[in-house]
Amino acid sequence: MDPVLLAAAVPLDGPGPVRRVLDAGAGTGAAALCLLARAGTDVAVTGLETDPETAALAARSAALNGWDARLEMVRGTLLAPPTPVTARPFDAVLTNPPYMEDGTRPPDPGRAAAHATDIPLAAWIGACLDRLRPKGRLVVIHRADRLDALLAALTGRAGAVEVLPLWPGPGADGVPRPARRVIVRARLGVRGPATLHPGLVLHGPDGAHTPAAEAVLRGGAALDAVLRGHSGG
Repeated sequence: MDPVLLAAAVPLDGPGPVRRVLDAGAGTGAAALCLLARAGTDVAVTGLETDPETAALAARSAALNGWDARLEMVRGTLLAPPTPVTARPFDAVLTNPPYMEDGTRPPDPGRAAAHATDIPLAAWIGACLDRLRPKGRLVVIHRADRLDALLAALTGRAGAVEVLPLWPGPGADGVPRPARRVIVRARLGVRGPATLHPGLVLHGPDGAHTPAAEAVLRGGAALDAVLRGHSGG
């Protein structure tokens, strides 16, 4: 679900059109592929991934969809990226940072590989900002309990910050539950006030996706368009 929501949160219009996008920590390419499905043919994505098998899977998925010319998968690390990533700045960088830094890994090695990194969150975000053109857009999905660290990593480098909570919906007792994920957007070198959006409610009382969530997750809608139409529910 996270990659779909992340891709839906990338604004393709507005000031400074988005044409070149970096997916930092692309994994199997789910976010990149979802973005390409929504974007016009003039949008291209570079996916940066350390694991060769995962990167190859993303490339195959792009080819099966006829998007091999629009998705370039590159092997490398975010702190020392290869030339295809450093050659030109990007209009936007989207990223789903690993949820746990090294030292706080879950006991299962498989899950640890997927969710942990030796790169602290501040360094990860800083490296993403390094890849942007001036006024370029950073779009991040992350744990809500790391929001303070995420915002701190943006301080002094990016502004016009937007926070979009992702609400899981009410519990069995009908009481709304706290957000577990947030989407944060910011623009490099831009000064502007922060905005806390109402966010998106993912599930209704019956546990099914809300119409707004369904429009994003299955309908391929842009998150901004859905929030304007549904006001978060």
